[in-house]
Amino acid sequence: MTDTLCPVALTQNLVRCPSVTPHDGGALELLQSILEDAGFTCVRVDRNDTPNLFARWGARGHARTLGFNGHTDVVPPGNPEDWTRAPFSGEIDAGRIWGRGACDMKSGVAAFVTAVTEFVQTTPPDGAVILTITGDEEGPGRDGTLALLDWMAPRGEAMTDCIVGEPTCPNTMGEMIKIGRRGSLNAQVVARGRQGHAAYPHRAANPLPVLVRYLDRLARHELDKGTEHFDPSTLALTGIDVGNSASNIIPAQGRAALNIRFNDLHTGAGLSDWLRDVAQDVCAGTDVRLELDIQISGESFLTPPGRLSDLVVAAVSAECGVVPVLSTSGGTSDARFIKDHCAVVEFGLVGTSMHQVDEYVEIDQIHQLKAVYGRILRAYFA
Repeated sequence: MTDTLCPVALTQNLVRCPSVTPHDGGALELLQSILEDAGFTCVRVDRNDTPNLFARWGARGHARTLGFNGHTDVVPPGNPEDWTRAPFSGEIDAGRIWGRGACDMKSGVAAFVTAVTEFVQTTPPDGAVILTITGDEEGPGRDGTLALLDWMAPRGEAMTDCIVGEPTCPNTMGEMIKIGRRGSLNAQVVARGRQGHAAYPHRAANPLPVLVRYLDRLARHELDKGTEHFDPSTLALTGIDVGNSASNIIPAQGRAALNIRFNDLHTGAGLSDWLRDVAQDVCAGTDVRLELDIQISGESFLTPPGRLSDLVVAAVSAECGVVPVLSTSGGTSDARFIKDHCAVVEFGLVGTSMHQVDEYVEIDQIHQLKAVYGRILRAYFA
């Protein structure tokens, strides 16, 4: 049996692991050692050189199996000279732990690992606890949580409910729980025409007016007005590039990029069809063609308010002194994969410093988060 683990010390040790996607830097080895010492069955589920860890306490296939999901990989720190403290120092100063991943989300992993190890040793539950920890959340996402779920399915390993420990609070600890996420779609657009001299435009097929009309049609279109749990869907133009340094040449092509964040009124396939239909309409009667490369990062999803969200709200309210808002705002997370496996909600720390130079986490909030997770565990298995 392990001694009670300190979530602050574990956060420091994890931050000191230089686990820039897809490198582990020793983070999962550290967690596996701790979890095995606490009685968890651990399996490395690496895929395509991406590090992943599965850990279970209790019987496989139990009707009450609570899961926690998180990641130990981090985004690159950039130029270390821009940092006040070394990016992987894990230094404590001014009531904070500093370093890349301190906020997103090694402190969250430390909080749920210390909460579950303490819980199963002091109050062994009638049920099981599963942890799925990946090294690919900040990367492409194809070989992280998806690999863990793919490995679990044929082996009868299943979570009944899952908590994702991503930072969810915009400004104040406890103010927000995520019960869903918008879908995300990225599109690269290439307008292909025919190059020519600017003085003789009739001899060319200028792709730029067609590209501009297309982008204007998209940007002016109102996708929807929102739904009960989701804000209105948005379309953002994220890049336009012609690559033409000469003023007397009509270029042969132009490029653009866009992103759509969409609610539960849409699907990635439906929006893809709409993008292609508008492109075909804009190109009609011209010698220009628009080529689209569309990538769907994830579909929108919602865990309807109910038993799981009520349990998390009660725990957060008790430990943080605020009643959290149920939200679907923000970007994507690995909850988009877990929602096909079981009910999932997200709750974690304040995320104001994530991905920034001089990333940090408030030490008091780490203790609060561990306490929230501990209360969730006790209530779930009561």
